[in-house]
Amino acid sequence: MKTITRAICLIIAGALLLMAAGCAGGSAKTGTKAAADSAKTDGETITVTDHHGDTVVLPKKIERIVVTDILPLPSVLSVFFDSAEKIVGMADTSMNAAENSLLSELYPEILDAETGFMEGGTVNVEELLKLEPDVVFYNATSRELGDQLKNAGFNAVAISVNKWEYNAIETLNNWITLLSEMFPDNDKAEQVKKYSNETYEMIQSRVANLSAGEKVRTFFLFKYSDTDMMTSGKLFFGQWWADAIGAVNVSEELTQDNSIEVNMEQVYGWNPELVFITNFTTAQPEDLYHNTVGAYDWSAIEAVKSERVYKMPMGMYRSYTPGVDTPITLKWLAKTAYPELFEDIDITQETKTYYRDIFGIDLTDEQAEAIFAPVADAGSGFQNG
Repeated sequence: MKTITRAICLIIAGALLLMAAGCAGGSAKTGTKAAADSAKTDGETITVTDHHGDTVVLPKKIERIVVTDILPLPSVLSVFFDSAEKIVGMADTSMNAAENSLLSELYPEILDAETGFMEGGTVNVEELLKLEPDVVFYNATSRELGDQLKNAGFNAVAISVNKWEYNAIETLNNWITLLSEMFPDNDKAEQVKKYSNETYEMIQSRVANLSAGEKVRTFFLFKYSDTDMMTSGKLFFGQWWADAIGAVNVSEELTQDNSIEVNMEQVYGWNPELVFITNFTTAQPEDLYHNTVGAYDWSAIEAVKSERVYKMPMGMYRSYTPGVDTPITLKWLAKTAYPELFEDIDITQETKTYYRDIFGIDLTDEQAEAIFAPVADAGSGFQNG
């Protein structure tokens, strides 16, 4: 009976909030200036424009947050607040990453978040109601889920992963900008944007004069098992990472959106000089060196012969996607691809300085180094995003 009564109250409250949102107007903007232009306060509420372009009226005091299918966001929120106490629910795939990364070491309270309200990409509204969230974040591409949440009376805010054409820097900047609008006391938009953009520009300036023949042919092994192999074509994060560090994405010819299944014959044809393995798979470089997964034979691939196969970092979340580690991941990728061009970069020190100066978080040498030596289990919980 309590659950039914609460559901009715939430529906009525949600309808009133949506009416207020319709009157408030506003348009989606990007960049630091958005915090001043599109966020409006009125007494106990704040009005923001989310990444779907919807105007959302939220309580000014937000203490309970649920994140549905935007998997890196719990880690971003934890670092943004320097605490995970507000996060009461998230997807089990996000939880797996937390359990196998630095995130749970810094913020052990994140392990208390509930995951049972979601199964795959499906949200159980009754279970979500029990968490009493002040706001629920969802993927901007999941319009049906957004409608479901709003119709049930939740304050639902859309976050996008691909609105900025898989540009990880721009995506992170816009995530932090929206969070800074919602939580102005924690505003970090300008600091993050400045550091991220300066990192990108520094790398671009150093690789600008590479000839076509000097650019490293790179393959992103997104998912890898006995039964399938997936990579990034032109329309996924791998393409942006390659372009950002002055490398060549060997599978650029593939134009399907998101991850794409490929076979070993295609890899033979591309013959990459460098392979980056994401943390969306349990595979490690040794699995390619010793052909321990499935019936694949990597021995003829140049990257394997020269032992240039690397596992991507795993700081607060799987670094292939946007997240708070994005600027550091970019430096690590550039240094790994072109060690001579970036020999002056001490990646451990860069990581410690970044977290200290931008987020006020002091990492030990051991914690910073662990980011670049992720465990295989970090990929064991990945299913679909």
